[in-house]
Amino acid sequence: MPNPDPQGEDMKKTRTAEFVSPKHPDKICDYIADNILDAYLKDDKNSRVAVEVMGGHKLITVNGEVTSRVRPDLEKIVKKIVGGDFRIIINLSVQSPEIAHSVDAGGAGDQGIMKGYATSQTASMMPREYDLARDLCMKIYKKYPYDGKVQVTLENDPSTSLGVGKVKTVVASFQHTKNSELLALVQSTIKSREYLINPAGEWAQGGFDADTGLSGRKLVVDNYGPEIPIGGGSFSGKDSTKVDRSGAYMARKIAVDLVKKGAQEVFVKLAYAIGKAEPVMAVAVADGKEIPVAGYDLTPRGIKKFLNLNNVKFAETAQWGHFGRGFEWDD
Repeated sequence: MPNPDPQGEDMKKTRTAEFVSPKHPDKICDYIADNILDAYLKDDKNSRVAVEVMGGHKLITVNGEVTSRVRPDLEKIVKKIVGGDFRIIINLSVQSPEIAHSVDAGGAGDQGIMKGYATSQTASMMPREYDLARDLCMKIYKKYPYDGKVQVTLENDPSTSLGVGKVKTVVASFQHTKNSELLALVQSTIKSREYLINPAGEWAQGGFDADTGLSGRKLVVDNYGPEIPIGGGSFSGKDSTKVDRSGAYMARKIAVDLVKKGAQEVFVKLAYAIGKAEPVMAVAVADGKEIPVAGYDLTPRGIKKFLNLNNVKFAETAQWGHFGRGFEWDD
């Protein structure tokens, strides 16, 4: 019988994941976008927000659609994050009336496909290579709170349940670090056959001084790493009517619930049509067997209530990944 999720076969090969620090330009843009979202939702829980942020070289651009009863000082919010010497361009329009009408009736704010994942392999129910990369990045960032990236590659080991073996290679590139000091920190954190430390050389220029950033560009880091399929929709800057965010959170919750019931590895697939409340697809692949998803309210309103999204500070999700961190959809 063919595997209902062909991606599952790839899970038993050599695996790699990267992670980036909160000072990476793309993640700063995500953080700005979600701070803007939080500012609208603070005093108007029904705000419709879909903003994109681009930044770099002393310029921040905020563009998108917002419909809300409140008018927060967005320039003040942005400058509090990036500093007062940035030029801020804000260009926002209201949500289109056709989309607004459908959302008012309880429909999804967009079409799209959302993926969820969970594994019994780790306490966080996240892929091991992802956990290792995130933990390493967090430890380095605690000592060196600058722009930086890490990458962890695991060897293939067919004797383990998911074919995951020892750490083969660790890459760490962090601004304002000395190679010897960074190597010592990395070696004390993770055992590997090979270490590549600042492979292009030590560097001091980083963040928005060295590169531009864009919200929604680190989707694989936001999700589960490159070995796990994702739906492709970005999260940051979007309210819960945008199912590419809320639906992805719900897909993770369903996967987590199935692992708690005894599954070793679960992939969840949801799909929505714009303006329609119920998903057009809702299936899970648990340990290679496809099963329907039942017992959940998968409408945008149902997800919002079930995951308590009215009380989420979305800016907290914009750094260090959206899953495996103890949010409502991880429990």
